[in-house]
Amino acid sequence: MTKAVPVPKGYSFAAHDAGFRYQGRDDVALIVSDRPAAGAGVFTKNLFQAAPVTVARQNLQSGETIRAFLANAGQANACTGAQGIANCKETLALVAERLGLEPEDILPASTGVIGPQLKMDIWRAQVPALAGKLGQCSPIQAAKAIMTTDAFPKMAWGSVEYDGGEVRLFGMAKGAGMICPNMATMLCFIVCDAQVDTERWQEMLASAVDASFNAVTVDGDTSTNDCVLAMANGASGVRVQTDGELAALSEALREVCQALAYMVVEDAEGGTRIIRVHVTGAEDNMQAETCARAVGHSPLVKTAMFGRDANWGRIVAAVGRSGADFDPDKVTVAIGGIPVFAEGQPVEGDLDALLAPHMRRTEVAVDIDLAAGDGEYLLLASDLGYDYVKINGDYRS
Repeated sequence: MTKAVPVPKGYSFAAHDAGFRYQGRDDVALIVSDRPAAGAGVFTKNLFQAAPVTVARQNLQSGETIRAFLANAGQANACTGAQGIANCKETLALVAERLGLEPEDILPASTGVIGPQLKMDIWRAQVPALAGKLGQCSPIQAAKAIMTTDAFPKMAWGSVEYDGGEVRLFGMAKGAGMICPNMATMLCFIVCDAQVDTERWQEMLASAVDASFNAVTVDGDTSTNDCVLAMANGASGVRVQTDGELAALSEALREVCQALAYMVVEDAEGGTRIIRVHVTGAEDNMQAETCARAVGHSPLVKTAMFGRDANWGRIVAAVGRSGADFDPDKVTVAIGGIPVFAEGQPVEGDLDALLAPHMRRTEVAVDIDLAAGDGEYLLLASDLGYDYVKINGDYRS
């Protein structure tokens, strides 16, 4: 286990190069708790839900505890019908038999091309080797194994000090394209060594996801396999139960999720910078979110940011069509903290010269005040460049 990552107690990792789609790299990962753990999950809202999403939901609902996550890259097992469900359950049975677990103890996740059935002959042949590597692999090896178009593995961790000792959290995620709020398109796995009630653990995870993965966008696409899975196994010996203790753990979980969500946008396919869209002064938070999403999703805004063009007109146009209610003459817009639009017209001055240094940065702040209330929302978006088309134009090749 690498010393650089403070892994929570009671967890082991495995990664293996099964050869599902990629050659010369690991493409399946396994994370196992040495004891029953409270399980939680947040899943895609896409109506075409992949087989592993369906099975993971069932397994969470069927028992109070879980023991493991199983994730593969290169095969989505989505839109594969009853056979896809059966194949997914067989992969769990294969792993469970090797580890002395029940299939229902394991939560599956898959990422890759939609449509093809799992290559079950490879699964049957490679599961023994995967199980044999349990405890011999580092978290970073597991994080690399779930990557598809990701440029780098994404990991984050945190801790909380209680009177009874330290509680640790560790998370890993994959995602760079097909990223959009509404359960952002990605896989994420979080482990924690606190002892916590399952229902409260689920509430914490849902809240953390809303404040992180559901507040980012790359390209406006939401996929069929999105999931954030979490388990807390109590191996630290610290029972988290009072309101104050739960609030501290919830905050730490949110920070881990936000760090991972930031990395997802940072690694956006074809992206070069992050756009921090902050809307204030809306009638309510929902209207602020509506406005922020319109700006963050706009291909014209995103391509302007890629080209380092401070074209505030595209931002204003997106705000105007967002559906939020406001008086156009009261709206103000700033880029990089510099006001560019107010009272229905551009702010006087050489805006291009003033904004040029800000447009060269890897993170650009876009602040929009609708002057209509107290609603507020922050969205992280990426720009949109040439490489996005290159990557996705031949994704199946």
